[in-house]
Amino acid sequence: RMQLAIGYFEQGNYPIALDEVKKAIAADPQGANGYSLRAIIYMRMGEKDLANDNFMQALKLAPNDPDLNNNYGSFLCQNDRIKESFKHFDTALASRNYRSPAGAMNNAGNCALKIKDIDLAEKYLLQALKLAPEVPETNIGLAKVYYARRDYPRASFFITQLHKVAKLDSLPAEVLWLSIKVQHKM
Repeated sequence: RMQLAIGYFEQGNYPIALDEVKKAIAADPQGANGYSLRAIIYMRMGEKDLANDNFMQALKLAPNDPDLNNNYGSFLCQNDRIKESFKHFDTALASRNYRSPAGAMNNAGNCALKIKDIDLAEKYLLQALKLAPEVPETNIGLAKVYYARRDYPRASFFITQLHKVAKLDSLPAEVLWLSIKVQHKM
């Protein structure tokens, strides 16, 4: 049931994905993955309260699950509950078994940028860079950090790195604008 739910979710067929995940939860009501997936589906549907309720249920069942904590941290950040999000990012990063810590570091760093905590953003993003230098979001975040600090040569360096790992036509307009601003300052 979970595989079916994931397949429908990936296709954007959220109502059927919800039906399948409901069946998965009925079969295993103590499985955090079902509630976590349902939370993500609701999140994509814009149902913030339902998403939050399902994240909370999943966290009751698996409070230290790194993927779950990273996803909930991202949800909190997207919904302007930024200070709360860092607890969940840090819980994810504390797990020695976490398969994708660079993702949580990127999420935390970009979340810190939203509240203009440049030092915290830099800390998370530099850690992410060490683990996965090819991730465009890391280079974008670091370019933003150094632009905010008026360190234009470093900002330019990360924009150059970004162009090495991402296609120019795939970058959002805000990144292209940042690139122009950095080059203008240089």
